[in-house]
Amino acid sequence: MSRRTGQNPEVRLGKRKDGTKYFYFQYWIDIPGQEERQRKTEILGPAMTLKGNAVENVGTVPNGLTKSEAERKKLEILSEINSSRYEIPSSLTFTDCVKHYREVFAPKMLRASTLSTANGHIRKHLELAWANVPVGHIAMDTVNEFAWKKRKEKLSWVTAKNILRTMQRVISCATKDKKPTFSINGLTIPERDKLQMRIDRRARASLTWEHAECVVEQINRLESLGSARKWQYSTLVLLAAASGLRISELLALRVNDFDFSESALRVDESSD
Repeated sequence: MSRRTGQNPEVRLGKRKDGTKYFYFQYWIDIPGQEERQRKTEILGPAMTLKGNAVENVGTVPNGLTKSEAERKKLEILSEINSSRYEIPSSLTFTDCVKHYREVFAPKMLRASTLSTANGHIRKHLELAWANVPVGHIAMDTVNEFAWKKRKEKLSWVTAKNILRTMQRVISCATKDKKPTFSINGLTIPERDKLQMRIDRRARASLTWEHAECVVEQINRLESLGSARKWQYSTLVLLAAASGLRISELLALRVNDFDFSESALRVDESSD
């Protein structure tokens, strides 16, 4: 709720199309990056009236609130909004996040090649669309609109998702909680496109199990290799075919990354 003075919202009675009546009140909040405030509406609950000594529900909703109960509930909500737990919306913009990403985060945490790719996403797509938009306004709905715009520009869903992953990292590195404001899983991708993406992934598979077995046979025939090296290389090839891991991920594996009892493999590192 706005910290500006002069707010004393009144409990009002509203009516829906089906005749049901309800209590509500309105108040103003500050919007980061904007001078003009925004009005918010808080629904208190269905209303009921007293008629003589009997209780008559207004509309068709049972167990409604009296005016006094609605007033008490309003005060509880206002107390919660104005409590010390309430935080004024941040004025941090996406441009601020990009500056922090380039000047503070990237030099310490990213390889030059990774930063080059990310800068391409930022310059060509993200800065043009988001620029001085407050981080608090970057939500799943607006992100979906952005993704669909990229699709209309003939970008693939894979490329759009990679751009949004860069956006997530730019936001999360500059915010206090270190979390992005949206999830890639929330993208509204049509089922037909999802199916095509799965087909494309399978078509791009570079090493089938049959190919891997042929490679292992060739390795075992190499007289220049000792038995230990043959076993090492064969295991690496078979593991690559079975898991689909990148070579950088395969080379970073350690013994404690394998859980043979659960037939599981943990991948949380990669090697340059």
